[in-house]
Amino acid sequence: MKKILLLGSGELGKEFVIAAQRLGQYVIACDSYEGAPAMQVADACEVFSMLDGEALERAVRKHRPDIIVPEIEAIRTERLYDFEREGIQVVPSAKAVNFTMNRKAIRDLAAKELGLKTARYFYAKSLDELTEAAAQIGYPCVVKPLMSSSGKGQSVVKGPEDLAYAWEYGCSGSRGDIKELIVEEFIRFDSEITLLTVTQKDGPTLFCPPIGHVQKNGDYRESFQPARIDPAHLKEAQDMAEKVTRALTGAGLWGVEFFLSHENGVYFSELSPRPHDTGMVTLAGTQNLNEFELHLQAVLGLSIPGIKLERAGASAVILSGIASQQAPNYRGVENVLKEEDTYLRIFGKPTTRLNRRMGVVLCYGPVESNLDTLRDKAKRLAAKVEVY
Repeated sequence: MKKILLLGSGELGKEFVIAAQRLGQYVIACDSYEGAPAMQVADACEVFSMLDGEALERAVRKHRPDIIVPEIEAIRTERLYDFEREGIQVVPSAKAVNFTMNRKAIRDLAAKELGLKTARYFYAKSLDELTEAAAQIGYPCVVKPLMSSSGKGQSVVKGPEDLAYAWEYGCSGSRGDIKELIVEEFIRFDSEITLLTVTQKDGPTLFCPPIGHVQKNGDYRESFQPARIDPAHLKEAQDMAEKVTRALTGAGLWGVEFFLSHENGVYFSELSPRPHDTGMVTLAGTQNLNEFELHLQAVLGLSIPGIKLERAGASAVILSGIASQQAPNYRGVENVLKEEDTYLRIFGKPTTRLNRRMGVVLCYGPVESNLDTLRDKAKRLAAKVEVY
């Protein structure tokens, strides 16, 4: 049995803990608020801000974990190097977590060191630099904080008149005290995918069947698997994913995002060194092992014989239409559960805010199913669940 310190206890962390419990592991779930979803199924929990390096240090000294598994981005990640040097396994590695928490580090690694195809980009530390960079990139362009998550601070700039707002919004959405933004070329893509990639301690890099997804304001709204893409494009994406994960080192599951253009091929977009929200579609049984089970087995150094597609599936999120500090209730659950080939997962978040992700509907069918039909079904049923 390993003792695992989980940093971040949202819905993804909850599913990871469930996978860990099924293999007899001991998990301490940490987050900045009480009653977070993963805490409800973990062996122990701690409440503190993981951006507080001293508080993070105290939690590590108290529990003396064998493994530290980051599940969110708001962590004092530089401390992880110290823990790794002490012999604690950091997932996938301290380098991976630090690089991927900072768009500057990961983009420069991908584009400059590894030569992956990305959108053209510049950095800006002031409104003047942003104005100059946008002029060089051209309009429309995309402006993002270097360090943020779930689309916070991200905007599409259609012309010079939008730049002042983009600067203020980007800085306000930035994690910590970093006041630097990245300005990117607007890629006119036909679709976007997540390629769940598994790196192993002893074994080859494995790839899940590609997952198509739709985001709104930088946040996941629906996903579906297997995304139907050109085999040549899939091979290109797999090659890029293997290059970047090898450079970042470590064992675990990664969510690697790509833009696909029929005309221009594959563009590397983003990378998460942990289970990905769009990968929740694997909870519909689309694979022989879901993304959380894959992550755990890779983290523990257990061999994974292979990843097999077993079903087609679609997911659609349930969003809150209210903001409340009271425990939420759900109306319309029976409308979902009466449907065939459908699962409902309520995350168990103790409070809510407007457009907060509170649950997910998962629909599945044979591998040859019409994905549009499955997607429409999942979205229709998710809309039937009301948070109140």
